[in-house]
Amino acid sequence: MTALQHKTDNQTAHLTPADIEAIGRELDAIRAEVVGSRGERDAAYIRRVIEAQRVLELSSRLVLLASMFPPAWLAGTIGLSIAKILENMEIGHNVMHGQWDWMRDPAIHSTTWEWDNATPAELWKHSHNELHHAYTNVLGKDNDLGYGIMRVDEDQRWVPAYLLQPLWNGLNAIFFQYGIAAYDLEVGRYLKGRVPKDHFRRQAKKVLRKVRKQATRDYLVHPLLSGPSALHTLGANLTANLVRNLWTHSVIMCGHFPSGVETFTKTSIEGETRGDWYLRQMLGAANISGTPLLHLMTGNLSFQIEHHLFPDLPSNRYQEIAPKVHALFDRYGLSYTTGPLPKQVASAWWTVIRLSLPNDLAARLSRAVEAPAPAPAVRLAA
Repeated sequence: MTALQHKTDNQTAHLTPADIEAIGRELDAIRAEVVGSRGERDAAYIRRVIEAQRVLELSSRLVLLASMFPPAWLAGTIGLSIAKILENMEIGHNVMHGQWDWMRDPAIHSTTWEWDNATPAELWKHSHNELHHAYTNVLGKDNDLGYGIMRVDEDQRWVPAYLLQPLWNGLNAIFFQYGIAAYDLEVGRYLKGRVPKDHFRRQAKKVLRKVRKQATRDYLVHPLLSGPSALHTLGANLTANLVRNLWTHSVIMCGHFPSGVETFTKTSIEGETRGDWYLRQMLGAANISGTPLLHLMTGNLSFQIEHHLFPDLPSNRYQEIAPKVHALFDRYGLSYTTGPLPKQVASAWWTVIRLSLPNDLAARLSRAVEAPAPAPAVRLAA
């Protein structure tokens, strides 16, 4: 019996402890190869992306000074939306993971970077790097799994409130950066009395300062600088933040919720070895197939499997190592979950909708939806 068989019998029953440790050694070798070859090519990549993002954001904000004219509003809004996505996904998320710390550049370092998001970097790094990546998809340990507001596994006890989880998920997508801030604050645990009041208040003040700074910039300073275009610029900034929220939410959903992604119990990770941890990352994530542009816009989280295996490796290397990781899955008879963006988004939302229902009703609905269509009638010639 392997440590993960409690939740993944169909995937891992054929693996022996020796197999799992062999998988771990092969993945360690892939990691060592990338670490040993990091260099100027990688440093130039992240510096180029940061420079392009800043030029795009500045030029878009300049165009929005004339946002009372529809072409300027559209161009500025599209540009600002892309700039915000790049800053959050390919730059902020990955810099704060320590992917570029090896450069020893204080301007691109996990200890100094502060991103364009409602949640302060300090809080996010704790909840994401220290908790989510350590306890990926472990029920009751990984709060990223459903963000603490959704039922994400059939073994979770169903209550009527879960009927509303598609609505909560939709609202969470719209206000995603604020949902992440509330999650990083551990609001749910605080309301249950599991977080000291003084600690919560100190952290809440940090979040409020960050939100105030962002709101002042996007919803006061830049609109006022636009003069007659103030209201149009305000609308553009609101739209850009909404687009960024919806995109980020969709990418993260695709990485953790589609069909084929496994969840785990607390007991299943007791005595977990390095190989077991790697195996849990392999089975607890999903990829998105697509073009290099899509990979860039997702912060290379389209390679969520590779990211969970190696969260601190440079993001531009994930596409390079993905074929090796995929081959490892195939060699050990494991399912490498991937698919195009529309398919993965639909699958993730289907999971949210299905698990909002009691198990028996969800099973009937699944059978109805997945039942093959009847064969068309064949008319025989007279």
